[in-house]
Amino acid sequence: QVQLDESGGGLVQAGGSLRLSCAASGRTFSINTMGWFRQAPGKEREFVAAKMWTGGTSYADSVKGRFTISRDNAKNTVYLQMNNLKPEDTAVYYCAAKGGIGTIMLARNYDSWGQGTQVTVSS
Repeated sequence: QVQLDESGGGLVQAGGSLRLSCAASGRTFSINTMGWFRQAPGKEREFVAAKMWTGGTSYADSVKGRFTISRDNAKNTVYLQMNNLKPEDTAVYYCAAKGGIGTIMLARNYDSWGQGTQVTVSS
Protein backbone atom coordinates (compact mmCIF):
# COMPACT_ATOMS: atom_id res chain seq x y z
CA GLN A 1 0.00 0.00 0.00
CA VAL A 2 1.11 3.53 -0.82
CA GLN A 3 -0.27 6.50 1.08
CA LEU A 4 -0.30 9.96 -0.48
CA ASP A 5 -0.60 13.18 1.51
CA GLU A 6 -1.30 16.36 -0.45
CA SER A 7 -0.98 19.96 0.62
CA GLY A 8 -0.71 23.45 -0.83
CA GLY A 9 -4.10 24.27 -2.29
CA GLY A 10 -5.89 27.53 -1.70
CA LEU A 11 -7.43 30.65 -3.16
CA VAL A 12 -5.43 32.82 -5.54
CA GLN A 13 -6.16 35.57 -8.03
CA ALA A 14 -5.78 35.02 -11.75
CA GLY A 15 -2.14 35.34 -12.75
CA GLY A 16 -0.94 34.15 -9.37
CA SER A 17 0.96 31.03 -8.35
CA LEU A 18 0.56 28.05 -6.05
CA ARG A 19 2.70 25.02 -5.29
CA LEU A 20 1.12 21.68 -4.47
CA SER A 21 3.03 18.97 -2.63
CA CYS A 22 2.41 15.23 -2.44
CA ALA A 23 4.35 13.10 0.01
CA ALA A 24 4.34 9.34 -0.52
CA SER A 25 4.77 6.77 2.24
CA GLY A 26 4.44 3.04 2.63
CA ARG A 27 5.52 0.79 -0.27
CA THR A 28 7.15 3.63 -2.19
CA PHE A 29 9.56 1.21 -3.88
CA SER A 30 6.60 0.01 -5.97
CA ILE A 31 6.08 3.42 -7.59
CA ASN A 32 7.34 4.21 -11.10
CA THR A 33 5.24 7.29 -11.83
CA MET A 34 3.46 9.97 -9.85
CA GLY A 35 0.97 12.34 -11.36
CA TRP A 36 -1.55 15.06 -10.76
CA PHE A 37 -5.15 15.02 -11.92
CA ARG A 38 -7.92 17.55 -11.35
CA GLN A 39 -11.67 17.53 -11.26
CA ALA A 40 -13.91 20.56 -11.59
CA PRO A 41 -17.59 20.50 -10.55
CA GLY A 42 -19.67 18.64 -13.09
CA LYS A 43 -16.66 17.50 -15.08
CA GLU A 44 -14.66 14.31 -15.33
CA ARG A 45 -11.29 13.91 -13.67
CA GLU A 46 -8.58 14.99 -16.09
CA PHE A 47 -4.85 14.50 -16.39
CA VAL A 48 -2.63 17.46 -15.50
CA ALA A 49 0.98 16.27 -15.28
CA ALA A 50 3.12 13.24 -14.47
CA LYS A 51 6.67 12.51 -13.43
CA MET A 52 8.24 9.18 -14.30
CA TRP A 53 10.98 7.77 -12.14
CA THR A 54 13.06 7.35 -15.31
CA GLY A 55 13.10 11.16 -15.46
CA GLY A 56 10.49 11.89 -18.08
CA THR A 57 7.61 14.28 -17.61
CA SER A 58 4.30 14.81 -19.35
CA TYR A 59 1.80 17.66 -19.28
CA ALA A 60 -1.70 18.31 -20.47
CA ASP A 61 -1.79 20.85 -23.30
CA SER A 62 -3.86 23.21 -21.16
CA VAL A 63 -1.06 23.60 -18.59
CA LYS A 64 2.09 23.39 -20.71
CA GLY A 65 4.37 26.34 -20.10
CA ARG A 66 2.56 27.26 -16.87
CA PHE A 67 2.84 24.19 -14.63
CA THR A 68 5.98 22.28 -13.66
CA ILE A 69 6.12 18.89 -11.97
CA SER A 70 9.21 17.95 -10.00
CA ARG A 71 10.38 15.35 -7.53
CA ASP A 72 12.46 15.28 -4.36
CA ASN A 73 13.80 11.73 -4.22
CA ALA A 74 15.00 11.98 -0.63
CA LYS A 75 11.58 13.06 0.61
CA ASN A 76 9.50 10.82 -1.68
CA THR A 77 7.65 13.99 -2.58
CA VAL A 78 6.33 15.34 -5.86
CA TYR A 79 5.54 18.99 -6.42
CA LEU A 80 3.34 20.82 -8.88
CA GLN A 81 4.36 24.43 -9.37
CA MET A 82 1.47 26.31 -10.93
CA ASN A 83 2.13 29.74 -12.41
CA ASN A 84 -0.06 32.19 -14.31
CA LEU A 85 -3.15 30.52 -12.92
CA LYS A 86 -6.45 31.01 -14.71
CA PRO A 87 -10.04 30.72 -13.43
CA GLU A 88 -10.42 27.57 -15.53
CA ASP A 89 -7.73 25.92 -13.40
CA THR A 90 -10.18 25.91 -10.50
CA ALA A 91 -10.68 22.30 -9.39
CA VAL A 92 -9.88 19.72 -6.77
CA TYR A 93 -6.37 18.50 -7.50
CA TYR A 94 -5.48 14.87 -6.78
CA CYS A 95 -2.08 13.28 -6.47
CA ALA A 96 -1.75 9.72 -7.76
CA ALA A 97 0.88 7.00 -7.93
CA LYS A 98 1.26 3.98 -10.19
CA GLY A 99 3.62 1.06 -10.35
CA GLY A 100 2.42 -0.94 -13.34
CA ILE A 101 2.31 -0.49 -17.09
CA GLY A 102 -0.18 1.58 -19.00
CA THR A 103 -0.36 5.13 -20.23
CA ILE A 104 0.34 7.71 -17.56
CA MET A 105 -2.47 9.97 -18.75
CA LEU A 106 -5.28 7.61 -17.76
CA ALA A 107 -6.55 7.81 -14.20
CA ARG A 108 -7.57 4.14 -14.20
CA ASN A 109 -3.89 3.13 -14.48
CA TYR A 110 -3.04 4.66 -11.11
CA ASP A 111 -3.16 2.51 -7.98
CA SER A 112 -3.09 5.04 -5.16
CA TRP A 113 -4.75 8.41 -4.71
CA GLY A 114 -4.54 11.30 -2.30
CA GLN A 115 -7.53 12.92 -0.67
CA GLY A 116 -7.50 15.95 -2.97
CA THR A 117 -6.78 19.62 -2.37
CA GLN A 118 -8.94 22.51 -3.56
CA VAL A 119 -7.48 25.14 -5.87
CA THR A 120 -9.64 28.18 -6.55
CA VAL A 121 -8.59 30.91 -8.98
CA SER A 122 -10.61 34.11 -8.88
CA SER A 123 -10.92 36.43 -11.86
